[in-house]
Amino acid sequence: MSYWDERYSTSDYLFGEQPNAFLARQAPLLPRSGEALAIADGEGRNGVWLAEQGLDVISFDASAVGIEKARRLAEKRGVSLDPQLIDIALYDWPAERFDVVAGIFFQFAVPDLRDAIFAGIQRTLKRGGLLILEGYGPRQLEYKTGGPSMIENLYTEALLAEKFSGLEILHLQDHDVELAEGARHVGKSHLVDLVARKP
Repeated sequence: MSYWDERYSTSDYLFGEQPNAFLARQAPLLPRSGEALAIADGEGRNGVWLAEQGLDVISFDASAVGIEKARRLAEKRGVSLDPQLIDIALYDWPAERFDVVAGIFFQFAVPDLRDAIFAGIQRTLKRGGLLILEGYGPRQLEYKTGGPSMIENLYTEALLAEKFSGLEILHLQDHDVELAEGARHVGKSHLVDLVARKP
């Protein structure tokens, strides 16, 4: 059993059943219809929320246990979701496919893989498509309330501005916040938020 399969093998949802708060705040920017991709979506809370906004959603994760819980959450909430078991390192990022890509706390990716993911995200967005990205910043190593323990996996404003310089950046902010997402993302946290649109 993989690390993530083991973590998700509980009856409750590790990060809760509600969407990430930053993602939910972007509701006014979302198109009324179209296709969305929720990457490394774990137990599906963010993909299910995107489906509730009227989007056709592919929610992928490398954990079979997470994917099954995403399927159950979608059924519980009465929405259609396409949960797929995919290793992000092997995903082919189809060109100009998605109207929305959401990437929330997928910071297991070392810098080379992260750069490939960031390039893939830009490739798979349609023109005019929206990227919503949130992750932990360097002060998270002091707070120890979730996220990776390796500084190279964390985000900074400068890093995201550089990696997504080909997109129109609508919002980029580094800030501290009290997180309350399930049992695993709780307490003071250093976050970096990005909303960008493909020209």
